[in-house]
Formats: sequence, C-alpha cells, structure tokens
Amino acid sequence: MLTNKEKSYLRGLAQTRRALFQMGKDGMTINLIKTMEDSLEAHELVKVALLKTCPLQVKEAAEEMAAATQSEVVQVIGKTFVLYKRSKKNKLGL
Repeated sequence: MLTNKEKSYLRGLAQTRRALFQMGKDGMTINLIKTMEDSLEAHELVKVALLKTCPLQVKEAAEEMAAATQSEVVQVIGKTFVLYKRSKKNKLGL
C-alpha cells in the first residue's frame, strides 16, 4: 500500500511520461494484461490511455487492471491512469 507522499512522488514522475499503452474497443485482453505485467516489471510505473472506443470507464479499467496485475493505482486523470508495481530491482527506490 502506497502512502500519500509516495503517490505524490509517483504522480510527479508520471507527469513527464507518455502513455505506454492504449485501451481500445477490445478493453482488457489477456495479451494486454501479460504485456502490462512485463512492462510493470521493467519500468515500475506505467501510464495507460483509454480511447473513446473503450467499453470501460477509466476508474473501472484502472481498478480491474490493477487487480489483474497486482499493482496499485497511482492516479486517474481524464482518460488516463497510472499504475505502479515495485519490481525485483526496485528501480524507483520506493
């Protein structure tokens, strides 16, 4: 569980990053979940953008993806959300 201070730090880091993934009309697929898990292990912090065609709402997609990848939702803004999962190497130092 992240503290508010840690979330604030991660939000600052995420602000300068581009969305690595886009969710479209297919929503959450098994391939997207597997790729997201790999990306979370590599980067620890992942930004996801939802397209207009996505059948899920942003908060719903963020919570479901966090549950599927055992990560935590850092931020939800507009059609974008940010997930964090500590990797084995702990690259961000949290």
